[in-house]
Amino acid sequence: MAKPLPVLIAGAGPVGMVAAAYLAGEGIPVTIVEQAKDLPTDLRASTFHPPTLDMLRRFGMVDSLIEQGLVCPQWQFRDRATGPIATFDMGVLSADTDHPYRLQCEQWRLTQMLRDRMAANPDVSFIYDARAADVAQDADGVTLVIERHDGSTEKLAGSYLIGADGARSAVRRAVGTEFRGQTIPEIFLSLSTTFAFHEAIPDLADISYISDPEEWFVLLRTATLWRVLFPTDPEETEERMTSPARMQERLQAVVPNAAGYEVVHRTGYRVHERVVDEYVHGRVFLAGDAAHINNPLGGMGMNGGIHDAFNLAQKLVEVWRGAPLESMGRYGRQRRKVALDVVQQQALRNRQILNQRDPAARRAYHDELRATVADPAKHRAYLLRSSMIQSLRDLEAVA
Repeated sequence: MAKPLPVLIAGAGPVGMVAAAYLAGEGIPVTIVEQAKDLPTDLRASTFHPPTLDMLRRFGMVDSLIEQGLVCPQWQFRDRATGPIATFDMGVLSADTDHPYRLQCEQWRLTQMLRDRMAANPDVSFIYDARAADVAQDADGVTLVIERHDGSTEKLAGSYLIGADGARSAVRRAVGTEFRGQTIPEIFLSLSTTFAFHEAIPDLADISYISDPEEWFVLLRTATLWRVLFPTDPEETEERMTSPARMQERLQAVVPNAAGYEVVHRTGYRVHERVVDEYVHGRVFLAGDAAHINNPLGGMGMNGGIHDAFNLAQKLVEVWRGAPLESMGRYGRQRRKVALDVVQQQALRNRQILNQRDPAARRAYHDELRATVADPAKHRAYLLRSSMIQSLRDLEAVA
């Protein structure tokens, strides 16, 4: 009997690697294609929500993630001038999850652990230094054209293809689905520094969203660094926004530091709110940033992508074992609804709270947050939504 063609996975970020590990664990051969020469280790997403950690227990690596990361049982909204507005206690969710906290841990740690897990599996193969370029399919399988840095191309044959190749997905372009949405006006500038903000700012939570009518920002602590996210005028050139003097100016405005700030990583990027029309295209499935992108306020991008991967892989296992291919349509319907109704809406609301300039509207937002924290039922309901637990519960109602 001929050996079945593998599931091809374009992209070795958290989404592609989770899908690969899930499928490989079910005895399904996979081939992962990554355009970098190795797994990326740059500083990208770092927030793991409770249900994501619950899911990752499947691979037996949550304890290792926790050891390498920072457990954050609280997070808060703050006013830049007056301090805490509302501090949310994740312990409220202790009956809803085995991990009632956010974990701050760089995403590359997860992808490396997953690669180590699959290293001894003969049905798992990696192709590095190759990007997805084009896709074709028929009733029996898919063909993925990959392109090397020298311009040479190669065709890979597979049973199915998962496009997890990011916001500029070539797989998405090949299947021709629309990527509808908007681009947020400001550029987001992320700076990582060794400065201990928690020692300099009273009552500062490890994850803090700082509201201000002139310039809001976000502070995120990891095990070794603090990350500061600033909105930036799109007219400001990348050269200027990342110049040492300009970075010092902005960080000094957060907390004066006579010794100066050591900036160990910086990146500026445009932010989009977009969702594809269709996640499923015959034997080709889109997931993660290839299917939906949003602003990072709330840490839902990577988590939503990992939730895509689990949902997709679970259903693909059933198809591999005989379920009709058409049943994959439910994956698309479920995860698109979450992207539109949960991920985008929460991220947009967080931005509205932080970016509000009207004094009366700011007071109303802040009063609403205080009232939410003060009411146990509202507190829990808010955290169920913001931690993405509720979105997973609501999926069963999507046919």
